[in-house]
Amino acid sequence: MISQYQESLLLSARTFQSGPSDSTFEDVLEHIDSGILLFDDEGVLTFVNKQMYGILELNRHSLLGCTLHHLLSHIQLSRFKKKQVLRSYREMVLKGKPSYEFVDEYGRYWRASLSSGEEMKGSYLFTLKEISDYKLIEQTAYQNDSLAMLGRLSASIAHEIRNPLTAIRGFIQLLHPHLHLLGKEEYAKIILAEIDRANDIIHEFLTSSKPSVPQISMIPVSALLKEVVLLTESEALMKGCQINLQVLQEDLVISGDIKQMKQVVLNMIRNAMEAILERVDDSTGRIEVGARKEGTEVRIFISDNGKGMDICTLDRLFNPFFTTKENGTGLGLSVSDRIIKNHGGCISVSSRLNEGTRFVISLPLIH
Repeated sequence: MISQYQESLLLSARTFQSGPSDSTFEDVLEHIDSGILLFDDEGVLTFVNKQMYGILELNRHSLLGCTLHHLLSHIQLSRFKKKQVLRSYREMVLKGKPSYEFVDEYGRYWRASLSSGEEMKGSYLFTLKEISDYKLIEQTAYQNDSLAMLGRLSASIAHEIRNPLTAIRGFIQLLHPHLHLLGKEEYAKIILAEIDRANDIIHEFLTSSKPSVPQISMIPVSALLKEVVLLTESEALMKGCQINLQVLQEDLVISGDIKQMKQVVLNMIRNAMEAILERVDDSTGRIEVGARKEGTEVRIFISDNGKGMDICTLDRLFNPFFTTKENGTGLGLSVSDRIIKNHGGCISVSSRLNEGTRFVISLPLIH
């Protein structure tokens, strides 16, 4: 079975092969939004449209009369593109699959399709179409489904687990004096810490599925960052790193929910601490926190000299449930991203392995 879109391409290709005096069909093939390669029954390339030349990044009419072997040995064709052409050939010609999807070196999604058989009279028609927009819609739909499922799950977790945890915590505190007499006070501390960690996980689930309505107020950025750094300084020292707060302009003001903004900055500083702990060298851990005005925006930045991240991790960093931590939930940055977007801003991140990471929160400046 072939699609209506492929049928129109087949009709145009067959008509073009028959050599019409009118160039209408050639013009159609030249201006469609897909790249086209047409091989005859002997495997010789008889037609390439300008879209395909652009995709392959080759000079115009440099391929006509070539075979697939000549195409793969073309001196101007990049190694990555040769690899994808060969994989497409294996998947669709040798394995008989009607299409093959891949991601190029620029992060764009493509679908290659093959039409052959009786309707092509022995010829092969390869079409290549960018499907990045479709993939984005697909990923958004998947994310929305995940969040909907998370909403139902978190409501159940909150009622079924939080109440027993509260009761357990109360009894452990009552037993604390007896454990102290037995010399087992450390056990009580461990149990309480684990109960608090379980409660934090439940809180993250609830926040990600049902974020509270922001309580809007004017927030001086200087005061916000000073308070968050003060809250995290002792924890940072225990983990062997220093937090440096740069000198800030006192007139930088944003509009938003002060609790939610603290949650975002705290989360990023704690992530920086974790990244520093996972380094391979013994150099001093440093976390830089600051803010500056750029046009009509305030840019808050948190940077560290931790282990850094690769490209694959950066691409999925803000996806719900994605985490590189052994005990992480994968919700912290997802929630932070949603909070900042609800405030009319955005979060950007840059990172390099073994060099560090830099987060930048951009928010509208209030005059």
